[in-house]
Amino acid sequence: MPPPEPPPLPALTRAEAEVIDRYLDVVDLLGRVNPTRDGDTYRGLRAAQALVGKAAGLRDALALMHRRGETEFHTATLVRALRVLDGDRRTARVTLPPDDV
Repeated sequence: MPPPEPPPLPALTRAEAEVIDRYLDVVDLLGRVNPTRDGDTYRGLRAAQALVGKAAGLRDALALMHRRGETEFHTATLVRALRVLDGDRRTARVTLPPDDV
């Protein structure tokens, strides 16, 4: 039996979608840099080097959104989009692990 299909993404502007994509790129790299997670320093170094470019992409996406007159986040819509794109799991890698580790 195939896994259940995820819910559809909410309607986003092109600029909002770009911000979400670039934000998750940054979050994924921060998760790889997180020194409280298993891994080696080289992996963290490579992620930190890539982070510079991804952070610039996030900055540019936010600047574009602002220039287009999208000056406020529609939080509920963006939260739904992040949940559909596995944002809970991806952002959890940035935080400290539970105390039982």
